[in-house]
Amino acid sequence: MDRTTLHVDLRKIEENARRVTRALGALQVVGVTKVTCGSPQVAAALLEGGVAALGESRLGNVQRLRDAGIAAPVWLLRAPTPEQAGEVVRLCDVSLQSELETVRALDRAAASAHLSAAEPGGAGAGGRQGRRHQVVAMVELGDLREGMMPDDLPAFVDAVERLERVELAGIGVNLTCYGAVRPSPQNLGRLAALAAAVERQIGRPLRYVSGGNSGSIPLALAGRLPAAVNTLRVGESILLGVDTLTREPLPLGLHRDAFVVAAPVVECLVKPSLPEGEAAQDAFGNRPVFSDRGLRRRAICALGRQDAPPEGLRPLDPRVQVLGASSDHLILDVHDVDPVPALGDPVAFVPSYAAALQLYTSPYVRKVFTPPA
Repeated sequence: MDRTTLHVDLRKIEENARRVTRALGALQVVGVTKVTCGSPQVAAALLEGGVAALGESRLGNVQRLRDAGIAAPVWLLRAPTPEQAGEVVRLCDVSLQSELETVRALDRAAASAHLSAAEPGGAGAGGRQGRRHQVVAMVELGDLREGMMPDDLPAFVDAVERLERVELAGIGVNLTCYGAVRPSPQNLGRLAALAAAVERQIGRPLRYVSGGNSGSIPLALAGRLPAAVNTLRVGESILLGVDTLTREPLPLGLHRDAFVVAAPVVECLVKPSLPEGEAAQDAFGNRPVFSDRGLRRRAICALGRQDAPPEGLRPLDPRVQVLGASSDHLILDVHDVDPVPALGDPVAFVPSYAAALQLYTSPYVRKVFTPPA
């Protein structure tokens, strides 16, 4: 093996998506691809598995999806700056918004794109430029990431309703990502009440009441999700097969190894388990603590913190223990592994969400899809 490789099993991702979408019944699932940097292969697997739309945070990733021929609806999950409004209108169908200045920029961009599409040789009315851009108003309900305060929602709604090329399509919330606040019947019930108030204000039903991300799945499976919630934005639970509130398996028979990273051994020697000399800080400003286990066989793999956090790598072989990492070396205890790993032998790990995010982002990690896309 010549370099670190992330193996992506598209069939397992498709099967996970199908099991999640079927379990959630009438709920629309937006399949989030941001951890894979907008991988068209993963997006296609999610769509085959039944997701209704795709969710992305970066416009560059959305462009990658469009360039690959992905025509499915795309939600932009991270609000853009006003200067990016033209790209948003061109690439995305729905965006999550909490700043009126940005929504007004979207309206101007959509109007300009609509006029351009109507000109001879323009894009025509069938593309995104020929439709009103949809926005989901994000409200803050405790997690302290994006979202306006609920008291500011009526004025926001009134202002958006006066715009010509932007449609207020829904209301949404984000939970667990920053403040680790658990979705509950109370906070999502408040979202439902706000949605009902908005519907009375505008005199029509909302298309989307987006009740958060993968963290809301356990509530839905338990039948405790408010009836008004009709959309979830799901990434980690499909891709890694876990309950994001606990990182334990969801009771849906999901694959937890759709992503496996394999790194080649570049050194395998017997060494003391305690460093020798006066201790200072390591390369990342930490003061590590070591246990004296005597002489142990250690392997070094060609994978470091620049590629993935070592604490997010679970060895497939239970005899392998991750000891730590520097920027470009992963240090393992392989004393109990028989036969002894040879130079170039791959050591395989299942990554956590944080590790998968870095592995996909790292240009030093090769990505291989099975079956080939």
